[in-house]
Amino acid sequence: MFRKAHLLFTLLCAGSTSAITIIMSLLYLGVAESNLYDTQFRSFENDISTITASLEQSNTISMQWLSRIEAQNGYHILVVDNGTPFLYNELQTSGNACLQALLTDSLKAHEDLSVTEELMPRGTSYSGIQHAEYEFYSPSAGDTYYASLINVERGNTLSQIIILRSLSTIHASILHQRILFMLIDLTAVLALSAFSWFFTDRLLKPLRENHEKQMQFVAAASHELRTPLSVILASSECCETADREEQTGFFQTIRKEGRRMNHLIDDMLTLARSGVNRFPIERRAVELDTLCLNAYEAFEPICHQKEIDLFLTLPEAPISRCNCDPDRITQVLSILLHNAVSYTPNGGWIELALTYCKERRTSYEITVTDTGVGILEEDKVHIFDRFYRAEKSRSTKEHFGLGLAIAYEIVSAHHGKITVQDNPAGGSIFTVRLPL
Repeated sequence: MFRKAHLLFTLLCAGSTSAITIIMSLLYLGVAESNLYDTQFRSFENDISTITASLEQSNTISMQWLSRIEAQNGYHILVVDNGTPFLYNELQTSGNACLQALLTDSLKAHEDLSVTEELMPRGTSYSGIQHAEYEFYSPSAGDTYYASLINVERGNTLSQIIILRSLSTIHASILHQRILFMLIDLTAVLALSAFSWFFTDRLLKPLRENHEKQMQFVAAASHELRTPLSVILASSECCETADREEQTGFFQTIRKEGRRMNHLIDDMLTLARSGVNRFPIERRAVELDTLCLNAYEAFEPICHQKEIDLFLTLPEAPISRCNCDPDRITQVLSILLHNAVSYTPNGGWIELALTYCKERRTSYEITVTDTGVGILEEDKVHIFDRFYRAEKSRSTKEHFGLGLAIAYEIVSAHHGKITVQDNPAGGSIFTVRLPL
């Protein structure tokens, strides 16, 4: 399921970002190409204006002048004097069939399209000299040209100068630019695809972990509920054939297992509410030393019964009140003390301590220290996970592996922190830090 979602999210993310990148590239490329054509055409128009100004100042058109203009600007020039091609053209096209065909195409275009009548109104006049610029395609050369027709009228003489500039250089530049943009877009698509793959994987990671925890939670809850249910069903069946004295024992077993199930369900509901951010926390100013004293008094008889020494250490000076939920903090103390009593052998000791640094005023610190069986290093990483129990404690039926998970959720809801470390004297030290 998550693999398919990962692939779909990757395709969606990479596809949308790549499409936007390609569209933006095409728009930019189109604008750049349009500007390039406009710039080159304006440059061509400026050159023609310069040539026309030179013609206005000169009464003759020399072959040296035409040759120099062609060499400097890469133009092809055709001169027609009263309908007769200029000798310069015959010299230039002699032995060059392609150039001769190009100049022939330009003459036919002028004659067929009536270029003089159609374009000259848009041109510029210099006292008998008119010119117009346009785009021209030569079928013989298979290329597009910028063309200019210059009419020079002096008396009864009409000279026509056709100047052609090939666009092959511009087309080559545009082709190179398109290939470059294509490579850039391809690189961008690959980079975006790789980024999308890793990004969506990181995005789905919390969902995968949450899904796995939910599956583990359901499996563990089913396992924990199966045992008391089996005992209840077996006891109820035995009641049908048992005598009154035996039935009393079976009823006691049913009540005991029913209370265990009720306790388990309460814990599961508590964790479920914390998982949907509906964990009930009612804060008010509370004296933590009073809560610790109450917890000590509640567990002192239990410890005395198990021959475990229970100590309470409180600050000598009065401390400020803590803004917390007293019922929830009491629940945390009960969980930690209950675990300590359960895993501390007879003759051991447990200490409940409250410390508070008045000078730094950073946090309250509650510690529960025991001399029990301790916790292995590999178990400390998972000790606050739901339904997790260390190997040494699996035989303790009263524990479902939810107490420390509930304590963790309560402390986290108070923006505090709960940690565990080894007791140098043997056993464990659980520390709860609550911010001021």
